[in-house]
Parts: sequence; C-alpha cells; structure tokens
Amino acid sequence: MGHNLLDRLVSEGSITSEQYAFFTQYEANKPLSLSWELKTVLYLGVLLFSSGAGLLIYQNIDTIGHQAIIALIGVVTFTCFYYAYRNQPSFSITQVQPTSAFAGYILLLGCLTFLTLEGYLQFQYNIFGTRYGLVTFLPAVLFFLLAYYFDHRGVLSLALTALASWVGVSVTPLDILENNDFSEPTFIYMALALGAGLVATGWYLGSQNIKKHFTFTYLNFAANLLFIATLAGLFIIDAQWPLFAFLLAGLCYGFLTYARRSASFWFMLIAVIYGYIGLTYLIFRSDTVNEFSFAMLYFILSCGGVIYFFLNYKKWIKESG
Repeated sequence: MGHNLLDRLVSEGSITSEQYAFFTQYEANKPLSLSWELKTVLYLGVLLFSSGAGLLIYQNIDTIGHQAIIALIGVVTFTCFYYAYRNQPSFSITQVQPTSAFAGYILLLGCLTFLTLEGYLQFQYNIFGTRYGLVTFLPAVLFFLLAYYFDHRGVLSLALTALASWVGVSVTPLDILENNDFSEPTFIYMALALGAGLVATGWYLGSQNIKKHFTFTYLNFAANLLFIATLAGLFIIDAQWPLFAFLLAGLCYGFLTYARRSASFWFMLIAVIYGYIGLTYLIFRSDTVNEFSFAMLYFILSCGGVIYFFLNYKKWIKESG
C-alpha cells in the first residue's frame, strides 16, 4: 500500500490518522521477501554443480579411473536421496509442506546425478546392451515414484521428459521443435496420443484429488505437444486438413474453458496463440485469398482483436464465476 493511496484514504476519511500511522510504519518496517531470488539461486546452483561435476570427470577421466568415478557419482546420488528421505514429511496423496527448505533441491540434484550415473554405465560398460529404451524407461519410472513420494513438481517434469523420450518424443521447450520429426505422419499421431494420455492422466488424478497440484505440470506438457502436433498435421497432411482443423478447434475450446474455470492466464495464452496460428493458416491456405490489401487488413484487425482480448481477459474470466 503506497503513500499516495494512504494519503488519499485519510483525506477521504476512509481511515483514521492512527490507522494511517500504523500502515505507514508497517510499510516502512515490513521484511523484504527474497523467496524467488533464493529459489532461483538454488536451482542454478544445482544445475551448475551437476554440469561442473560432469565436466570435471570428463577432463580427468584418465587419471581418476572409471570405478572411482562410478563410486563417486553413486555416493553423491545415494546421499542426496537419503537426505531427501530423512527430511521428507509423511506421505500424503494431497500436497504436503516440506520440512526442509533444501530437501527439494537436494532431491533434484540426486535425480540429475542418477542420470549421469546411468548414462556413464551405459557408455562405458553397455549395461543395457541394445535395449536402449530401458535407458529412458527406468528413469521415468523412478522419477514418477520420487515425484509423488516427495511431492516434487520438478522431478515430475523430469519423469514426463523421460517418458516422452522413451516414446520417442521430445517435450522440453527448447527441443520440441528441433528434435522432433513432425514431417512424419506416424510421429504426429504418436505425439497426439502421448499428449492425450497426459491430459487424461492429469485430469483423472486431479479429479481424484491425488496430488491435484500436479495437474498443471501434466497439462502444460500436454498442451504444447498437442497444439504443435495438430498444427504440424494441419500443415503437412493436406488430405486430412479438415480433421486437424476440427481437432485444433476442439483443443482451443477445451483449454480456453479450463483457463476460464481455473483463472489461468497461461493456458489462455497458449490456446489463443496456437489457435490464431491455425486460423491464419486456414484463411490463407486457399489460393483465392492472396491479395495484399486483404492480408494487411486481416493482420491489423486480428492482431488488434487479440491485443484487446488480452487487455480485457480478466473480465472474461470473471464472467465464468
């Protein structure tokens, strides 16, 4: 509450001079929250530590020895999991509050070092042979168990990424376009099936109140995958464009409805952007719509409409209540 607001309230008689003095003193002496800054530093510390350890091992692999490296990574991984276990509150299917501020970050570090250990064992000793699917399937199963036991959304994201890798799809934001071959119809259908499965899983577990706060993570992964795969099908599989256009409309309606009910700006943003891309393609896919004046008018009016919607989205969300 700023001083300008306090001055206006006291001048209007809405608050007394004693209340004005109380709020002024509270604003001057209230503690400054550094929660997000500290969380960011801790996450960066985990990533830098795991990256630095991997680089150190790589540069000194000839002098350290393979067995010593495996033992070191194994000890770090076990220590991280044990520390998280010792500082974990009793398991519950609902959200739990951690008893230690560092347990979640130590658990995340343990998961990353486990991946390092598994990859090192496969590279050096080929423990999985030619069954390469196990390299991603086993971490997926382990991380799902850890995510639900320790109530950790970061580990759940690792589990979903490992599961998608096992299926053959990259779902991380930086890789979803670069490492996926959306030119293949089979791959598009596989991506759609995975996205639909994630939506169904997240919705069902949320409806059963089983780690309901995990629903956002499931839907976030699924939404991007479903929309991108649908747009790819719309662009590439020309013979089935009506099917993908209908699917895109359904996805937009579904995620906009969810965004409105849950007051989620993020899912509203995703649905509007992907829907706008698909609608624009459908309008201009016909050779009859190629006039420059029409294109300029369309983009001016449509962009203006999208901006107006975003500026007034709070009214749209409140109407659902």
